[in-house]
Amino acid sequence: MSNSIFYEDYHTEMVRETVGRTITETDIVMHAGQTGDFYPHHMDKEWCKTQDFKERIAHGTLIFSVGIGMTAGEINPEAFSYGYDRLRFIRPVFIGDTIHSRVSIKEKREYPKNPKLGVVVELVEVINQKNEVVLVAEHLLLANRKKL
Repeated sequence: MSNSIFYEDYHTEMVRETVGRTITETDIVMHAGQTGDFYPHHMDKEWCKTQDFKERIAHGTLIFSVGIGMTAGEINPEAFSYGYDRLRFIRPVFIGDTIHSRVSIKEKREYPKNPKLGVVVELVEVINQKNEVVLVAEHLLLANRKKL
């Protein structure tokens, strides 16, 4: 059953966290195949030994996809994704790292194109097992206002 959360129901003190997921070599290889990104940073173990990070790193777009995917839960029929802003890859994620996501309501604002909707900005932080933020983005939701 779906939970209806309207624009007015979102508050800046709302925070939710996901369970963890370990990033595997298979994840990286599959993502490379899907995207065509076979750069040595992701695929060449020996070359990576010559770099500052010393080992293969996961694609930033993989970590974004997994991090956002972990936040998907119950469908809210009153809101939908409007996109993402301010996406940053803060730290590398390595094979064997376990990540989870924390989502907090950053702000709410008017949606000038349609007064029946409001914009809810969720701050999405992807965090590794060392409690370090590895990725951050703002998720924009368009949420229905309650009918008066």
